[in-house]
Amino acid sequence: MQTLHTADYIIVAIYLLVVIAVCVRVTRKSPDADDLFLAGRSLGAGVIGLSLFASNISSTTLIGLPGAAWSTGISVANYEWMAALVLVFTAVFVAPLFIGRRLTTVPEILEQRFDARLRKYLSATSLLLSVFLDTAGSLYAGALVIMLFVPGLSLWPTCVALAIFAGLYTAAGGLRAVAYTDVLQSLVLLIGSMILFALVFAEFDYSWAQVTAVVPPEKLSLIRPLDDEALPWLGTLLGLPILGFYYWTMNQYVCQRLLGARNIEAAGKGALIAAALKLLPLFFMVLPGAMAIGLFSDLERPDTVFPRLIGEYAPPGLAGLMVAGLLAAIMSSVDSALNSASTLVITDFVQPRRPRLDAKALARLGRYTTLGMMCVAALWAPAIDNFPGLFAYLQQGFAYVTSPLVAIFALAMLSRRVSARAALAGLITGHAVSALWFIAAQFDWLTMHFTIVAFVLLVLTVVATYAWQSVLGTSPTATQLASVSSANVAPAPAFVRRGALVLTALTTVLVVAFW
Repeated sequence: MQTLHTADYIIVAIYLLVVIAVCVRVTRKSPDADDLFLAGRSLGAGVIGLSLFASNISSTTLIGLPGAAWSTGISVANYEWMAALVLVFTAVFVAPLFIGRRLTTVPEILEQRFDARLRKYLSATSLLLSVFLDTAGSLYAGALVIMLFVPGLSLWPTCVALAIFAGLYTAAGGLRAVAYTDVLQSLVLLIGSMILFALVFAEFDYSWAQVTAVVPPEKLSLIRPLDDEALPWLGTLLGLPILGFYYWTMNQYVCQRLLGARNIEAAGKGALIAAALKLLPLFFMVLPGAMAIGLFSDLERPDTVFPRLIGEYAPPGLAGLMVAGLLAAIMSSVDSALNSASTLVITDFVQPRRPRLDAKALARLGRYTTLGMMCVAALWAPAIDNFPGLFAYLQQGFAYVTSPLVAIFALAMLSRRVSARAALAGLITGHAVSALWFIAAQFDWLTMHFTIVAFVLLVLTVVATYAWQSVLGTSPTATQLASVSSANVAPAPAFVRRGALVLTALTTVLVVAFW
């Protein structure tokens, strides 16, 4: 691997100094709990959209998308355009409810619709996913790539250094610092990715015909056969919407930006901006990996595609920008996960038990919690090296854990029959089945693509919940039903609804073009 030049180190240092400067500017006023967790509910559409995008494009994405495209083809981009459709749905139907109910955490809506047990269940599960999958996975992937560029580093100290840097400014400035640094980081990500795409495409004289001449047709197709090992069409149709719905609508790690919006219009427009940006990774992150099929035939691991492209085609200075982009991806994911984890702990567990704590005390506890979660994630991240692969570790974890949660959330919004007791019993049943299924899959007793598993688990959880409802017989109260009624909140603005239609049409054109 080509090492960095002096110009690259200078650019990386400038990036880090700018991040620090932004944090200092944002954190001059010591934030209270509302500032720490929701930026004082003052975020505008542009900040929300760019922050949503940056928090999602993690180091695992920068490494995983090109690597998967080189190995199995561009079908990995289905995660990206499906995210755009989920964000469109969120902008029109979910954001108005969240903002109208003035939620601090997503699990609060389950307490209003059901009871406190469902709130704590979702919060605890989200907390575990945020620390052990989102944060630890980003630290691990980022450390691996930095080690390629800076010889002599080892895994554990690198993970710790990354965690400390992101953890300190997150604890100091809260969501406002996270959101505003994410704006900078998303710009670095987009600019660096666009430049790398242009450099790689230049190797084919900017001719799509030359690309298709060296890349097998099946690897330039989004929709793959049912027996495709990477992502079958049935999994794209049934499983990806479930995983995407959890990630973009229920996950505190992402939704915190929407909850911090100044109003419904800002939340809706921000979600649409993020949806538009999610159509770009196919071009700037996935296609360079597919093009690398015609450039590299000697790679031992797909995860080395991204650093190899930088090493081969990025000149001094530009390589530094790309490494800065990688650092941006790491920071934006880690800071988001840490801030959301702190919010869940304080708002869903500490505040209900200690209602007399003032805003300053809650903010202080929030900072300590952020630093504690930082330590846990940094210690766990090196252990991911013992798993078969990072992508499998992340995606299978989400598929088996989140599908029952999505089922109960959907029933909370759509069903007028399901009671709190039935919902809790159904959720426990769904997770019991998913745990048994996961164990069976490890012994190859049940072999099914994890995206299809996600759909089956959702259906089983819904069936189990209605079965428990028949047995238990209780019914929700009028107050509980009113908490999720659209009649009690303002609808999405007309501009947001029109923008949703435009983005849905653009996504359809994209999928058809690369079918």
